[in-house]
Amino acid sequence: MRSAMVEPVGDPTGQTRTVTSDRPIDLACTIAPLRRGAGDPCHQTTRDGAHWHASRMSSGPVTYRLTQAGPCAVKGNAWGPGAEEFLDGLDHMLCLDEDLDGFVPDHPKLVEAHRRFPGLRMLRTGLVFEALVPAVLEQKVHTISARGSWRKLVRQFGDPAPGPAPEGLRLPPDADTWRRVPSWAFHRANVGPQRAQTIVRAARVASSLERAAGVDPAEAARRLRTIAGIGEWTAAETAQRAFGDADALSVGDFHLAAIIGWTLLGHPIDDDTMVEYLAPLRPHRYRAVRLLEISGQAHKPKFGPRTPLTDHTWH
Repeated sequence: MRSAMVEPVGDPTGQTRTVTSDRPIDLACTIAPLRRGAGDPCHQTTRDGAHWHASRMSSGPVTYRLTQAGPCAVKGNAWGPGAEEFLDGLDHMLCLDEDLDGFVPDHPKLVEAHRRFPGLRMLRTGLVFEALVPAVLEQKVHTISARGSWRKLVRQFGDPAPGPAPEGLRLPPDADTWRRVPSWAFHRANVGPQRAQTIVRAARVASSLERAAGVDPAEAARRLRTIAGIGEWTAAETAQRAFGDADALSVGDFHLAAIIGWTLLGHPIDDDTMVEYLAPLRPHRYRAVRLLEISGQAHKPKFGPRTPLTDHTWH
């Protein structure tokens, strides 16, 4: 089954809007979490430095193109029924209203990263279900495997992006389509029954999930966790992209606590210790993680071979 096809739009410019801020905006670093690995069918960066993405707004599908228009400015072009809605909310999406007065890092590596990357913003797409599905796919499996599953399912069940989009850019399936994806299709995409059932359950209540974008991030995350199969890690990964939650720490991540320990303390730590150690940075713990990532400082030693990939497709 497929969601409704979207007719291409011939206008090469589409609708446009430029947003500005009184402090820097680093577009590439800010929107990087939207891309689910190389080859993400919903996201492409072209040679001219433009970032293309296809999404489903409440008003309809949209293809948007974002470019850096100056140190403190971003230009957006958009096509499709959702273009106007997307551009109206572009400043909101890029969190141009966020307040950094309370963010006072004291570790030298964080201080240096904040100095080097003053334009990092959080993301607030408001598209809760759209952020949730790939997060569920990444639960307790290799990122490589999860992103392969995402590519296969979007290419099979998504639609061509509207407008003059780069070749291969696709809209993610809508909630009704996800709800109807047969179990064998999940299986062939290397998605086990537990994750597949979680996606289907979330798809059934997708409209109510979208309303969570308008409440306090902590309450929004609580609502997400009421769905069976969605825990603290998945809720945080969703909040990082949909809610603009600068404090959404991915507790339960296979690598994060060890990376934070090695990077900031010189030795591995567990989740509880990580939460305690980063507590003084509330409500900016996720911002601190992103700064370590984009500054290239986040690391942990490699002590053995990579954990083997799990393949469900042959069972």
